[in-house]
Amino acid sequence: MNITGTMVYYYFICERKLWYFVNAINMEQNSELVSIGKILDETSYKREKHSILIDDTINIDFVRNGAILHEVKKTKSIEEAGIWQLKYYMYYLEQRGVKNISAKIDFPLLRESKEIVLTQDDRNVLENVIKNINDIINTEKIPKTMNSKICKKCAYYDLCYV
Repeated sequence: MNITGTMVYYYFICERKLWYFVNAINMEQNSELVSIGKILDETSYKREKHSILIDDTINIDFVRNGAILHEVKKTKSIEEAGIWQLKYYMYYLEQRGVKNISAKIDFPLLRESKEIVLTQDDRNVLENVIKNINDIINTEKIPKTMNSKICKKCAYYDLCYV
């Protein structure tokens, strides 16, 4: 199974959410917050070509000026996961010979964006993340709940806590 950007994003949010996702247990179609995020993605930056799918593996929100990858997020509440998702896109493309990649994470509702840089330390972290994601993909055991404040807004909340 190819490691997708969504898998990396979920890994940094919650390993249990990742496990549900890779095992085709999808609750997000019922989530109002996910629907709002999709609408935001579709209606922001209208001049840009959206959802650039590469190798059926990574889905970049949009690319500006031919070399700046952009990821659009609704809020900064789980900003770190979005940053790692974008770093994974950079890493993925770099592994396929694409050089000098720049990236930004955009928060249109906040009218902010942040430049993202991929360092050697990030590459090392991502190699471990990819290994850990593969371990999660290949296990039948559901990871433990994390009992975080973000859990209450998660589409999988009922599966974990009810």
